[in-house]
Amino acid sequence: MDFEKLFSIASTGALIGWVLLVLAPLRREWAVLGARLVAALLCGFYFTLVVTGLAGGGGMAEGAGFDTLAGVRLLLSTPQALLAGWVHYLAFDLFVGSWETADAPKARVPHWLLLPCLALTFVAGPVGLLLYLVVKAVRQR
Repeated sequence: MDFEKLFSIASTGALIGWVLLVLAPLRREWAVLGARLVAALLCGFYFTLVVTGLAGGGGMAEGAGFDTLAGVRLLLSTPQALLAGWVHYLAFDLFVGSWETADAPKARVPHWLLLPCLALTFVAGPVGLLLYLVVKAVRQR
């Protein structure tokens, strides 16, 4: 398996979803739906990577687990596991961005204020979500 090629395909797919969200004012419902479809495809890809990695790779490395930082490092110690971790980020951040985009009109957040939130969600997921929640709270006052 060429993990670099799969990395590029997953990253490009996610980028397409983000472009849809940036263009949301043109057709918000379609943009959100498209981004969520991309996120769902990424979720399926993640599932495939996890299942094939565990089934075909001899399981987890000794000491791997979620209970220590060293254990998590071991979980991500193979190229396939690292790719799965990356796809996990791509899928969740894109879904969060789609939620922000769908929620913005109800929260009275104009698209120009949503864009910095989306940009931050794209590069630093939780920071972008935090900014969106702050902007939303201020706008709803």
